[in-house]
Amino acid sequence: MKPVYVLGSYSTPIKKWEDKSHKDLVREAYLNVVKDAGCDISDQIETIWSGSAMMNSWGQNMIRGQVVFTPLVMEKLIPERLPFYNVEGGCATGSLAFHGAWRDIQAGISNASLAMGFEKVCIPDNRELTFSQFQSGIDQMDPQEWMTLYSKMAEMTGGAFETGPNRSIFMDTYAIQARYHMWKYGTSQRQIAFAAAKNHCNASLNPDAQYRFRMTPDQVLEDRMVSYPLTRSMCAPLADGAAAAILCSEEFYHALPPTVQSRCIKIAACSLSSGKYRGFDDVSLSRIAADKAYKMAGVSPEDIDVAEVHDATAFGEIYQAEMMRFCPVGEGGRFIESGATKLDGQIPINTSGGLISKGHPIGATGLSMIFELVTQLRGEADERQVKEPEFALQENGGGVVGIEEACCSVVILQKT
Repeated sequence: MKPVYVLGSYSTPIKKWEDKSHKDLVREAYLNVVKDAGCDISDQIETIWSGSAMMNSWGQNMIRGQVVFTPLVMEKLIPERLPFYNVEGGCATGSLAFHGAWRDIQAGISNASLAMGFEKVCIPDNRELTFSQFQSGIDQMDPQEWMTLYSKMAEMTGGAFETGPNRSIFMDTYAIQARYHMWKYGTSQRQIAFAAAKNHCNASLNPDAQYRFRMTPDQVLEDRMVSYPLTRSMCAPLADGAAAAILCSEEFYHALPPTVQSRCIKIAACSLSSGKYRGFDDVSLSRIAADKAYKMAGVSPEDIDVAEVHDATAFGEIYQAEMMRFCPVGEGGRFIESGATKLDGQIPINTSGGLISKGHPIGATGLSMIFELVTQLRGEADERQVKEPEFALQENGGGVVGIEEACCSVVILQKT
């Protein structure tokens, strides 16, 4: 594989940006990712990959990237006539943009490519429309297939599969998966609360996080129940934002000034996997993607110094710690409870605060995770900085097929 580098990375603060449009958020992310690159890069970008999962809520079903970048092209901040590629993969949309830019450079199509993810999830005064949009992240053509599957899983654990109008369908599917893990492996609700509390504490050190307050496991457990065993503090909030990365080839990298090279981060592996209807105890697509990434990078799970995994609910960190091979299957709850994933632990996970506290701006989420890991590898994470990391791992899932995600990205980054 050809070496590819992250030259620039940026994420807007994650919050409910009621006063900013999609174009405003993309402008902020673009201008700042160019600034972060530390060199005159804007006129050297050759391809642009961009994605939003929910822009149809705002009446823009097609040509989304071309629309949000139009003002920047008109102001000559981006070269005219560049090829734009629009991608969508639910919560993994930003990661798909990253993969597209990486593949362009691998194929020799570009020496410099921009990946952009953006989203306005929050529709003022219309929470019902916001929640209804999440339905399209799961099969609407044959819904009886997955509903039967989740009902069977719920019945095995002594309950029922129920949805609600004040939450997304994903909270209900995650809740059933968590209950199954509790039933099969003895994972406790309190262990899920440990993961949530740890990430809320991490986010208190992140100036770009949506929620910046510390919590204890008891406070997490005492919060309002969303879908058992998940309380509100265990679930990702609605959020807006944009995030971007500029990727470059090895040839481009070697032509950069040493001061710029020193902040570049090598992409050691870039792996994607797709979901399927699988058995309850079969290996998940995230394990498949992780194993591909480890092989591509030539490293093992023990080499990873810091990770950002998809915790749309706090149970996600428990499960993905197992799938990334940081601990044995079934041991995730005890692993998190032991403190192994804290900032000073064996493998710090979700140093940003994770999706449940940093925020989850859907189309921008994958690239916001990349931004956190680039920041860590550069040694620029201030109070939440992990000690001298060399390898970092991102795991980002999107949509649902059966009892797993529809697609999953695993990226391994390496400090140069």
